[in-house]
Amino acid sequence: MAKSWYILHTYTGYEGKIERTIKALLEKKELDSAIVTDIKVPVEEVVEVKDGKKRTRNDKFLPGYIMIELDLPDLKWKDTCTKIRRIQGVTGFVGPGSKPVPLTDEEVEGLLGAVKSAGSTVAVGDEVEIVEGIFRGYFGRLSEISEATGEVTVVVSTVGRDMPIKASIKEIRP
Repeated sequence: MAKSWYILHTYTGYEGKIERTIKALLEKKELDSAIVTDIKVPVEEVVEVKDGKKRTRNDKFLPGYIMIELDLPDLKWKDTCTKIRRIQGVTGFVGPGSKPVPLTDEEVEGLLGAVKSAGSTVAVGDEVEIVEGIFRGYFGRLSEISEATGEVTVVVSTVGRDMPIKASIKEIRP
């Protein structure tokens, strides 16, 4: 069976602890590193201005969820999933039934792309793509960034004219 991404449901606030626990189990060889190939706690970088000071913090992109990449052979899926489910703070895999349901390629691309774009840094003058909203699929030049509101202005060329488009920083990617 090929590698697939799955969503693991956890208690909110336990995501980092569970990620560390899974990594520790991999180091101790209690989980097979050939089966558990990657784990991500999706976070996004948030910039806020308070009292005239710029502060950056990482917020969870999907609170209560962890993305985990597994290569589940038919013979070992039950043993691996049971070990992961028994970790304190884990409520189970997302999906119906006892066997985890893998994410589609489109879902993985959407989630990992959103996490990358939310955590990436862009600057005025950069070429970006609008990935959400009615201008989805348009490319343009970033002309303004408002860190206080999280909004950007992207200048796109359409019908022979340059048109400024206001969007959220989460709606673009480099």
